[in-house]
Amino acid sequence: MLKRLLQRLFKRNPQSSFETNLASSAELSQALVIDYPIPVEDVPDLPDPECRTNYVQCVSPSGMHKMAYHEWGDPNNPRVLICVHGLTRRGSDFTVLAKAMRDRYRVICPDIVGRGDSDWLENPMLYGIPQYVTDMNALLAQLGLQEVDWFGTSMGGLIGIFMASQENTPIKKMIINDVGPRIEATALKRLNDYVGKPLRFKSKKEGLIYLNRICEPFGTFTPEQWKSYNGPHLKKDGDQWVVHYDPDIVKPFAAVNKVTATMGEMMTWKAYDAINAEMLIVRGADSDLISGLTVNEMCRRNPKAKSTEILGVGHAPAFITPEQVSLAREFYS
Repeated sequence: MLKRLLQRLFKRNPQSSFETNLASSAELSQALVIDYPIPVEDVPDLPDPECRTNYVQCVSPSGMHKMAYHEWGDPNNPRVLICVHGLTRRGSDFTVLAKAMRDRYRVICPDIVGRGDSDWLENPMLYGIPQYVTDMNALLAQLGLQEVDWFGTSMGGLIGIFMASQENTPIKKMIINDVGPRIEATALKRLNDYVGKPLRFKSKKEGLIYLNRICEPFGTFTPEQWKSYNGPHLKKDGDQWVVHYDPDIVKPFAAVNKVTATMGEMMTWKAYDAINAEMLIVRGADSDLISGLTVNEMCRRNPKAKSTEILGVGHAPAFITPEQVSLAREFYS
């Protein structure tokens, strides 16, 4: 299965030295491990000592669940930045950005339900924007936040669009990172090729190498940056390693058809048009998820929006490089 998956993801010749006879994740490790230039200890990542992790009680039609959130900066700072990750990611993605912004903000980075340190939902068909918005409203209410700024990557940007469209929304400024109301079909197919696949790895190094390949469109990083960025996405399960998220998050995603996709796009445009917050739409110049035409339409339809492109990056800019962090600091100044 892994051999076919790699062929779809990376479009490599199945007879290449990279893929020949790769029938298991163990063989993937043997093929690629020699290329990883720094040690990867077979132990879980230690939590950032500067980060505080807490939980908020949330509710869904199938019962109660806890959502974890991680925060940096002065907990009494009235300026709050909420950073929300993409479909298969987690709040730790924003560690670099949070540390860079903590001099100005209390930075809060949730693990959306089904990911990271948060609970998994009993009914996987509830994994979707309505539940995520409900959970984020619970977080804002528990913390008593009356005004926030928002940074949303991919799925986190869609959550932000619906949050910011609400009457009396607390969101004042928002970066929408590489997403919009119209999602390109090629990206949906690519995501469906790997999200929720039951991969298991015999070592953390093996899993890290796989995740780094999946995340190649995010940009060019050092081995140390990749390790810090993707390491927290792997967790020990017995004597093997697995990804942190509930594989069933793919079930609602896989159930989308042309009719539901069209309806979803219409609803998202309606929400986007209602936003009064100041917005910066960031697009990776090589993104397959949001087109330049969609970004132009977003700027045309909402006068509160401006846009920028990041060269040499696909879906989605990771905001761990100095240039990208500076872009965020300038917008939120």
